[in-house]
Formats: sequence, C-alpha cells, structure tokens
Amino acid sequence: MSRLKQTQNIDSLIRNLQSVIENQCSLSESDLIIINESLEILRNLKRKKGKTNEQILCEVVKVVELLTKFML
Repeated sequence: MSRLKQTQNIDSLIRNLQSVIENQCSLSESDLIIINESLEILRNLKRKKGKTNEQILCEVVKVVELLTKFML
C-alpha cells in the first residue's frame, strides 16, 4: 500500500474515532480510555516518518486489539 493511501486510512480512522467520542455521550470511562489510547497510537503513527510496512502493521494491530476491547 502506498504511503499516501496509508496516511489517508490513518486520517480516516482518527476522524471516525473522534466522531465516536463527540457523538456518544454514554461512553464509559474505560471506553474513553481505550479510544483515546487508540487515537494516540494513530497520531504517533502518522507523525513518524520512515516506518516500515511491518512496523505500521504492528501499530494498526495494536489499535484493532484495543478497539476489540471497546466493542466487547
């Protein structure tokens, strides 16, 4: 996947997670912590240049693991 497409996907994830926070007033404190931690990982991933595809994939897997906790 191209870097441009990766950046667009990360931006989209960030926007969608921010939207969840803004539009869901019934989120528990633990849900907010999980979403904010996911956002922080994504923002750091976006800022850091020179990461390999494998490193990017590992970070995305962390986010998916966190969001799975949120969904359950």
